[in-house]
Amino acid sequence: MVTLDGDVLARYPRASLYNSPYPAHDAGCAVDLYPRTARAPSPVAGEVVETRTVRCPSKPYAADHDHLIVVDTGDYLARILHVAPAVEAGDAVALGDDLGRMVRSGFFAPWVDNHVHLGFRERDGDAVRASGSLPLDLDAHVEPVPWDGTGEVVETGETYALLDAPEHPEPGKRFAGIATDDGRVLDGGFPHYEGGGVFGRGSADDDPVSFLGTHVGDVADGRTVAWRDVTVTANGEPIRGLSLWLGTDRLGVKLVAPGHDLAVGDSVSVDIT
Repeated sequence: MVTLDGDVLARYPRASLYNSPYPAHDAGCAVDLYPRTARAPSPVAGEVVETRTVRCPSKPYAADHDHLIVVDTGDYLARILHVAPAVEAGDAVALGDDLGRMVRSGFFAPWVDNHVHLGFRERDGDAVRASGSLPLDLDAHVEPVPWDGTGEVVETGETYALLDAPEHPEPGKRFAGIATDDGRVLDGGFPHYEGGGVFGRGSADDDPVSFLGTHVGDVADGRTVAWRDVTVTANGEPIRGLSLWLGTDRLGVKLVAPGHDLAVGDSVSVDIT
């Protein structure tokens, strides 16, 4: 397992191991990092050994091409996606160096913000194929923040509405995430992706996951959750799901709801059945 240092994570206001349908996220073998700008600061140091441009799924909201940057860190090959490279093979990069402009990729959904995808392979491994990334751990304490399912809409897009709740307990100081009923932290697209993640200890690492009073999933390997067939509603109307992440600057819950009619200022009550 590769451990990503907490000092690296602290450079990004949001992170998620599971909030993606991309294969490497199925078991938390990659992390999506959300920078504060449209440029991508490098999450690793080392030598660029390859860059590659590939066609991505055709989506009306996305670019026609995505990009791969491979960096030899000395211990592993770092595999970085969704960044149009401003570097090339042979370049040395330090932590925080500009890698290029982030691109809106057809590999992620329209309600997902632009981000840097990071995974790792053995140095003699194939860094190009989609599968094969090593399990990834985050060296950071994530504080569980309870949520009662209510909030006010502070931002909307065609496919989502962002709530103001729950509030981050100490913005800029540490990571926090939405708490399960027993005080663990949820991560991922719930339940519109097949699974997600849970961090921290409840009664036992493999306890079923309960959220807003409903049994929503079952844990494998102490962290990866297979969601149950549940329905999420907002003000009584079924929606596609909730987008959950680990945040340093803010929390809030993103309602994934293509075609919604919510507006900024609306009060929302979320239920799960």
